Amino acid sequence: MTLWGGNFQQELDAQAWKLNSSLSFDQRLAYQDIRGSIAWAKALAAAGVISSHESDLIVQGLEKIRVEFNNQAFVFFPTDEDIHTAIERRLGELIGSVAGKLHTGRSRNDQVATDFRLWLMEHVPLLVEVLEKLQFAFLCQAERGLQILLPGYTHLRRAQPILLAHWWLSFFWQLERDRQRLLDIFKHAAILPLGCGALAGCPFPIDRNALAKDLDFEQPAPNSIDAVSDRDFAAEFLFASALLGIHLSKLAEILIMFSSAEFGFFVLSDAYATGSSLMPQKKNPDMFEIARGKSGILTGNLVSLLTILKSLPSTYDKDLQDDKPLVFSSFDTLLLLLPVLAGAVETITPCPEKMLSAIDDSMMATDLADYLVSKGVPFREAHKLSAQAVSLAATKGLALSALSIDDFKSLYPAIENDVLEVFDPWKSIERRNAIGGTSPLMVKMQLEQARNTLLKPKPHEMFGGGTPRSSHPINSK
Repeated sequence: MTLWGGNFQQELDAQAWKLNSSLSFDQRLAYQDIRGSIAWAKALAAAGVISSHESDLIVQGLEKIRVEFNNQAFVFFPTDEDIHTAIERRLGELIGSVAGKLHTGRSRNDQVATDFRLWLMEHVPLLVEVLEKLQFAFLCQAERGLQILLPGYTHLRRAQPILLAHWWLSFFWQLERDRQRLLDIFKHAAILPLGCGALAGCPFPIDRNALAKDLDFEQPAPNSIDAVSDRDFAAEFLFASALLGIHLSKLAEILIMFSSAEFGFFVLSDAYATGSSLMPQKKNPDMFEIARGKSGILTGNLVSLLTILKSLPSTYDKDLQDDKPLVFSSFDTLLLLLPVLAGAVETITPCPEKMLSAIDDSMMATDLADYLVSKGVPFREAHKLSAQAVSLAATKGLALSALSIDDFKSLYPAIENDVLEVFDPWKSIERRNAIGGTSPLMVKMQLEQARNTLLKPKPHEMFGGGTPRSSHPINSK
């Protein structure tokens, strides 16, 4: 059964049917389609378009269909073009011709846009939840790293000493931006298209404000043309997913390096590593390598949707059928990946001695320049004098702190014996005491700020959004 064939004299070609059908992937919208249809039936009754008795019959039939999906007892037919067709066909089997009244004033254009938004509104909170578990893993590692020094790098060259806790928290804040983007998507998705029809609006007196409230949308879409074509929320989701994937890839890359024998800063848990089928000594960081690879899929999904959207005229076009597999793919990828990374990060064991041994005096060259600034030397001149000290130590084959006081005075006479204190890495980090710095005091404040950030109310907690009933494709008989 199709919803559109009354004016056609010939059946759709079999191969064209396969190309046109979207049931293989949009069956994931079954619960949202049922929920939207129940709300629509009630809205039609409230507007006097159908009777209360007819509305009750439709709602009861849809509830039975929901139970069938819950029990994996729903039977799809080869003639079901999409999930909307399948549900309406089954509703007719259950309640008879009254089922034909459900689609009054509604198009599949506003129907699928509503289902898709509902799906994201119900599932983005689930993704936020698993992302927060990874953020919490960073908090746990940061709390353990408050007394551990790590060599900080720029350009993959040793730069300045930092607290390990400060380093872990840098990833927390990257993910916090990702989390906020996901929460913004929830708000942007919460605009109701239902009641906009195919493009021109609904001819019946539907109370779209009440309909929006019933479905936990923030407000009805103000323009019917834009409402059925808008996929900004899907593009934003794929962008947020792609950028999250980039952040996870960057994390994976540095943890792969830092856990290698060449660095030796971390030891990975056996529960999140694999071995070699040939070399018994190998302990491979496969979970992080997979994360690095998945970023390509997430980025590709974004590029695919943007390419689909770039040349579409206004209102609905069938190109938009391919928006859902891309969103489902990114969601499934992250839902699988994030909990594994949370476990892998939380179970990493740091090697403080190895980290400390990688901190040499040259990493305090900036501290030497800062010391000279405290003696009244302009920073640009202090920077030059500090570089000369580094060069002098290298020429003599000495560590920077091993230069004599006379060597330092030869560069700048006002240098005193206390200059050697600048080469203590712990004093170096303690001096970075401005907000955002790596001093123990600032990092403790940052930890508290991070904890409080995760406790703030979320949009779906403030104005609804529902609970996801199914995160995976429906398996029907």
